[in-house]
Amino acid sequence: MSLQADLEGLVADEKRVSVGESVLAGHARDLTYHPSHLPDAVVFPERTEEVAAVLAYADRERVPVVAFGAGTSLEGHTIPVRGGIVLDLSLMNRIVEVRPPDLQATVQAGATRSALNAAAGEHGLQFPVDPGADATLGGMAATNASGTTTVRYGGMRAQVLALEVVLADGTVIRPGSRAVKSSAGYDLRGMFVGSEGTLGVITELTVRLYGIPEHTVAVRAAFPDVGAACRAAVAMIGSGVMVTRVELLDAPSVAAVNAYKETTYAEAPSLFIEFAGTESGVAGDLEATRELADWEGCTTFESETDPTARTRLWEARHHFAFAIAARSPGKQAMATDVAVPLSELPAAVEFARARVEAHGREAGIVGHVGDGNFHVALMIDGADPADVADAQALNDELVEWALVRGGTCTGEHGIGLGKLAYLEREHGDLLPYYRALKRAFDPNGILNPGKVVP
Repeated sequence: MSLQADLEGLVADEKRVSVGESVLAGHARDLTYHPSHLPDAVVFPERTEEVAAVLAYADRERVPVVAFGAGTSLEGHTIPVRGGIVLDLSLMNRIVEVRPPDLQATVQAGATRSALNAAAGEHGLQFPVDPGADATLGGMAATNASGTTTVRYGGMRAQVLALEVVLADGTVIRPGSRAVKSSAGYDLRGMFVGSEGTLGVITELTVRLYGIPEHTVAVRAAFPDVGAACRAAVAMIGSGVMVTRVELLDAPSVAAVNAYKETTYAEAPSLFIEFAGTESGVAGDLEATRELADWEGCTTFESETDPTARTRLWEARHHFAFAIAARSPGKQAMATDVAVPLSELPAAVEFARARVEAHGREAGIVGHVGDGNFHVALMIDGADPADVADAQALNDELVEWALVRGGTCTGEHGIGLGKLAYLEREHGDLLPYYRALKRAFDPNGILNPGKVVP
């Protein structure tokens, strides 16, 4: 029998197995410059039992399997580099249960964060992790996603309480629990979060929810240079003001956003900041932040309480990637992702801007600077080896600078394909243990092969 026929026998509806050219092509790449690879088949399971059946078959037949959510990853995580089966979990999208008294929700892996927030919002609750894209929660857990609100709430590893995971041989396990704390045994829950589909396929997760604050203010503060903006951000975090978001956009980034979104923001290094809480608490934080910004020569400090204006500000920040892409039609994105200790942040961003200019490249720098995490957005011609090599050389310089100072090669995007060599440089002494874990959970190497462990 063919692979298609075998897979059709494992799901309730044979129409949920596809080998159509357009479906295969739609699961052959992510949002980056990494070359696409066609899978041999795409399966759309609806139940955990179907995922288990497909994985047991694939393990027995030694067929590679890649789990797929919304396809918004930035390091080639979902590219099926060795063909095989893509498990598209988008039909497993139920909000299983929202439990307001527990501040928790249980969802299937294919549910999106916007769908969860719509359900939680009916109870005055929210799920705060915001990576920008409307990603699936299973994918966000698999990559330990974070984003603009991490400075206050933390990333996915801090939000996931329990998981349902299908292992390579079809075994279903459920690490974690609904208790908000536990000291029972090894933390396998935390291990699967961030494993990028290389140790198991997440099919369900229980996450924390939070109350929606009564009062929210957004601020846009412009500075004379990126160093001043970063120093102001570090001072805000150190002062204890309750920022929900503090995002850096350098001058080229603001210019790109203005052109793309038809906004009129001052084209200077800027911090987009948000405070949320009680009205009196936010007022105090706002005044303290204004003083800290003034110490660094802030040239513009504008606040917004109107929900429409706040939405427009954060939409502009989230659409930065589209704005940069619009200035380079036909090119593809390479986003650096280093994170450094907060004390090193101003120098790190200044170093990045200097190296961009030394390479003669046009690039915007943005960052979740309250976490010490920033990105240099490079648009490259994937068909030009010299252009790709130059961009990679620039990324090498940024990573080496960060590692020497106690930083990391990736603050949030993950390893995937793009940072395999950097992981070895950062954690070479740990690679034998990573490989041992991979062998323990996936002895035949069928789960997302070629990713994470070089």
